[in-house]
Amino acid sequence: MGSFEGMMTGFQVALSLEGILFVFLGVFIGTFIGMMPGLGPISAIAIMIPVTYSMDPTIALVMMAGVYYGAIFGGSSSSILLNAPGVSGTVATAFDGYPMAQQGKAGKALAIAAIASFTGGTVSVILLMLFSPLLSAVAITFGPPEYFALMLLGLTAIASLSEGSTVKAIISAVVGFMVVTIGIDGQTGTTRFTFGNPNLLEGIDFLVIALGLFALAEVCMLIFNRNDDSVSQQKNIGSLKLTRDDLNEMKGPMARQSLLGFILGVLPGAGATIASFIGYITEKKLSKNPEEFGKGSIKGLTGPETANNAATGGAFVPLLSLGIPGSGTTAVLLGAFLVLGIQPGPLLVQDNPEVFWGIIASMYVGNIFLLVLNLPLVPYIARVLRIPRPLLISLVIIFSLIGVYALSFSTFDLYLLLAFGVIGFLMRIYSFPAPPFILAFILGGMMEQALRQALTISDGSLDIFFQSPIALTMIAIALLSFLIPYIKDRRKKPVA
Repeated sequence: MGSFEGMMTGFQVALSLEGILFVFLGVFIGTFIGMMPGLGPISAIAIMIPVTYSMDPTIALVMMAGVYYGAIFGGSSSSILLNAPGVSGTVATAFDGYPMAQQGKAGKALAIAAIASFTGGTVSVILLMLFSPLLSAVAITFGPPEYFALMLLGLTAIASLSEGSTVKAIISAVVGFMVVTIGIDGQTGTTRFTFGNPNLLEGIDFLVIALGLFALAEVCMLIFNRNDDSVSQQKNIGSLKLTRDDLNEMKGPMARQSLLGFILGVLPGAGATIASFIGYITEKKLSKNPEEFGKGSIKGLTGPETANNAATGGAFVPLLSLGIPGSGTTAVLLGAFLVLGIQPGPLLVQDNPEVFWGIIASMYVGNIFLLVLNLPLVPYIARVLRIPRPLLISLVIIFSLIGVYALSFSTFDLYLLLAFGVIGFLMRIYSFPAPPFILAFILGGMMEQALRQALTISDGSLDIFFQSPIALTMIAIALLSFLIPYIKDRRKKPVA
């Protein structure tokens, strides 16, 4: 069955009355859950697996796929309005989305996020349809050396994420590396930096850190600056209309990050979170005005929002074609496949073409639903900012506490959340940027694992990183990324 015949089969599923109903239900539930800090797509899909037992497997999987990319789509709202990322893939969205809301441009920020998300999601579906078998073969070629080189390349972004002092950004990243090592070593089984506390054996969850450093730290700043009149302008939602100049500024990031986000989504272990960070960093490096990033840049918002939604489509490539989950969410989706009696992998297209093509076709329909659903709701979503500040602060604290407690039902995680809230507040007071901390925490664990696996394979020899053309190329690009800013600074200094 060719791609055209397969898509016709898929649209027969997606455009049936039952298909349309459950695609809409999936993206609606996903969008709502994505807006709630802490309640990500993993929890939603896990909860819905028992509900789908009696359903047709194709329709059930179409709905759960809708929950997945709907949650990434909707997660931008809380990042933009409250600086409280709904899902980990929208942390980078807050870097410029929240400053826009503070400037009275919340409506415009939400509209930009909706259009960028729709573009990234739609392009990724087209690429998924056209290149799924080819990209599956490419994904298999990525071993530990290539993943280590990819993580190293991602770390070159630390300087780009600094807000003034590069030294403070590096210190922030080092602390992030230290925090990610807490827990049981996956290779040796030894405990690291737990100080005898059994609650730290499994490490610290990403969401605890993200909500602490961003949401609770922002609450502390609002309380600290409660007499500052400049905060009152945040209640102004602003116009939703995008000018021609705004759209022209969005075109480049949407085109670049749709492709880059999809490719990163294909790689098992990368996912929407890393794609959004790399999307943000790439746009900042390419921008003629990088100083605008972090202050309400349209490109700074468009890049990560396009990349994280494109990555969700890419994540389905290894899942559907190889049966390999590329992230925590797709691992739960793999479980849903198996529970419903469907085995994803190379034979899925032959044995269950209606499932393979039905999911892909439903993503076309689902992305249209998401745009139609979200754009009209932007004025109502943005009214969150008109809530009196004391009540808004209370709601952010409550949602953050509920979201973290729902992870493991552990009160210890709540203490950690408060601790990272205080740390985030102190980092702001003393001008230590939080993004490098988050980036190092995300990449640190995967980087360590890839390094140790590569050295185990090579019996401790570093030659393994130079024998792979892909790894060698990425290491070279990483070194250039480190050196170019230094060279530029040297050239700017007057000759004595």
